[in-house]
Amino acid sequence: MSDVMFRTVSGLRTGYDPDEVDDFFEHARAVYEKGPAGALSGRDVRTVAFDMVRRGYVTSAVDAALDRLEAAFVARSRADFVAEHGQQAWMDRLAEQARTLYGRLTRPDGERFAPPHGRQPGYEPADVDDICHRLIAYFDKGQPLTAQELRSATFRRRNGRAGYAEAPVDAFLDRAVEVILGAE
Repeated sequence: MSDVMFRTVSGLRTGYDPDEVDDFFEHARAVYEKGPAGALSGRDVRTVAFDMVRRGYVTSAVDAALDRLEAAFVARSRADFVAEHGQQAWMDRLAEQARTLYGRLTRPDGERFAPPHGRQPGYEPADVDDICHRLIAYFDKGQPLTAQELRSATFRRRNGRAGYAEAPVDAFLDRAVEVILGAE
């Protein structure tokens, strides 16, 4: 490991594997600065995962840097797209992405997502529905909502059939983040 990019945790605590994090950020920097365009996307940045190790990097610091990096890749993608196709085409693309979210947003509270399978844990539907209401207000009324607010949303646990399955909620929010980042 070369120069330390982030603070490390102390003692017996765990954090992200420094070598993996350093390698990823070096690769991201090279792709961003020298291309090729599209070799790494905002989604790639958002979904990267690192092993947890003793004396690893503080996760919150790495996560904050990943959020900034994702925004930079989305902004670059937007600029490239607008340069090739025009601003209206970008807005049309965002509108289409937003429409794909609407089917789920218009479902009644408590019925937006399937329940978890068996005894798997899920999310508290009321918490997820609250975020969905914020998305509706964002799209319909222009109420403020940032990608960071969606990323940092937390949901209480709800076990069994009374909850929402986690994976579909997470995938839905990832798509919503893409739309909001594209508009920011």
